[in-house]
Amino acid sequence: MNKKEYFTTASQVTAYMQALANEQQARHLMRFFKTKKGDYGFGDEFLGIKVPVTRELAARAKSLPLTEVNVLLDSQWHEVRLCGLLVLVGQFEKLCSKRLLHDSDAIECRDTIVQFYLDHAHSANNWDLVDLSVYKILGHWLFVPSHFSDEEKITIIDKLASSNDLWQQRMSVVCTMWPLMVGDASFTLRYAEKHLNHTHDLMHKAVGWLLREMGKRVSMDLLRDFLSHHAAEMPRTALRYAIEHMSGDERRQWMKK
Repeated sequence: MNKKEYFTTASQVTAYMQALANEQQARHLMRFFKTKKGDYGFGDEFLGIKVPVTRELAARAKSLPLTEVNVLLDSQWHEVRLCGLLVLVGQFEKLCSKRLLHDSDAIECRDTIVQFYLDHAHSANNWDLVDLSVYKILGHWLFVPSHFSDEEKITIIDKLASSNDLWQQRMSVVCTMWPLMVGDASFTLRYAEKHLNHTHDLMHKAVGWLLREMGKRVSMDLLRDFLSHHAAEMPRTALRYAIEHMSGDERRQWMKK
């Protein structure tokens, strides 16, 4: 297929990506994403394709219908699933343009993509798959017109937060990046507190990361207020991430808590 041509089927995408496979890079990614038995990414398979390349391929697959995206998300290959998620991100973002924001058909399509994303949440089974997609779909959706009420939207995120699945729990935290980008810290506060005593290091990092972003993008005083109530009980990893942009003296003071 010519590099300028667009993909029209999932099989074309998959075949093209398989042809780009790099065994050495795949071994590196399998170590990086912890695919050994007992690790969080156990059993995942990689082709060895870097994210910028996958982004380019997703742009060439931007018009795939959801039936074809479904095939990508069911792939055994990590990078093919990522491509499918990035196709969804691109389609959702296009439907959020100023021209389409209040268009009734666009609203319906956005809600359909969100439901499709939720139905295939199991496909985002590593932290990069979550982090590169969830805030641009679910997080953005919280702030655009929808057939779902604000209360219904929160209920959906609450359900992810209460799931027994690590990746759905991470979705509930990381999706709050979009609210932070538009100055709303309420979602980050809600889910950071919800997961404050989570047992997994990946959730400690996610909570700390989003709290740090809250301080950077919304209010450092709001972050300090949160820490004044919770620093003593927070996992040290989460606390270190949260205070990363503070001065050395202030970081040391919080760590003593």
